[in-house]
Amino acid sequence: MLKDAYKLRLPEVQTTAVVFASPHSGREYPWAFMRKSVLDEQMIRSSEDAFVDMLIENASNCGAPMLAAVMPRAYLDLNRSADELDPAVIEGAKRVNHNPRIASGLGVIPRVVSNGREIYRGKMKLSEAHARIANYWRPYHDRLQTLLDATRLEFGKAILIDCHSMPHEATDAMMRPGLPRAEIIIGDRFGASASNAIVDQIENVFLRAGLKVSRNTPFAGAYITQNYGRPSHGQHAIQIEIDRSLYMNELLVRPNGNFREFKRLMNGIVAEIAEIGRDQIPLAAE
Repeated sequence: MLKDAYKLRLPEVQTTAVVFASPHSGREYPWAFMRKSVLDEQMIRSSEDAFVDMLIENASNCGAPMLAAVMPRAYLDLNRSADELDPAVIEGAKRVNHNPRIASGLGVIPRVVSNGREIYRGKMKLSEAHARIANYWRPYHDRLQTLLDATRLEFGKAILIDCHSMPHEATDAMMRPGLPRAEIIIGDRFGASASNAIVDQIENVFLRAGLKVSRNTPFAGAYITQNYGRPSHGQHAIQIEIDRSLYMNELLVRPNGNFREFKRLMNGIVAEIAEIGRDQIPLAAE
């Protein structure tokens, strides 16, 4: 029996141009998938953006839709193009010109989880890869585009906040003596996926909350920001990466003692970002 392709929390009335999404927080691991994996239940979750959907679930209370994945990233990566098929893990997939994501095992059907650990014993059939895409990738992206289209029609613009989490050590290479470690990375593909004015406002929300922020390094955004970011057409896409150590035990993939307090902080951040989408909202037709 197929699982739902996504979770959607809608407000009673949408009052903002902001749409929140969490494409990597899915945690429904099918038994058949786990049987084919060489990883245990804890190790396979290392690439999951665990609990991010919980951190942003206040969106619907603030008048904004919130879309979240159900299936885990190790099973299907919603932040990849549907044609990024890895022939090293999918039997019959065509070889393509060099694609660094596929080469590193992080195509739409990932070959590895964090630290390059292989997921499978062998290859899967091309038909299985296509079925995962048809059953889970396409419904998620169809629903996301529908939400953005309806939002843009209603408010004259749409602002996608694509939420992720990152390992604490992800910013190690950025560390400079005497400078604080970034806790939030905002990705707008170096200005290509969203207007600077909107990104500036979002950055200021995190700064006012007392968090340390960096832009685009080391995460500028991937398929979702590239595909949905069309600022010249009033459709903006911003990726948010949150340091996992702020709210979870990364080794055990469990909320840590700071989870509740950080969740309260995020409730306020989500509410402030939703306010950005209320700026200059056109009046409804009489």
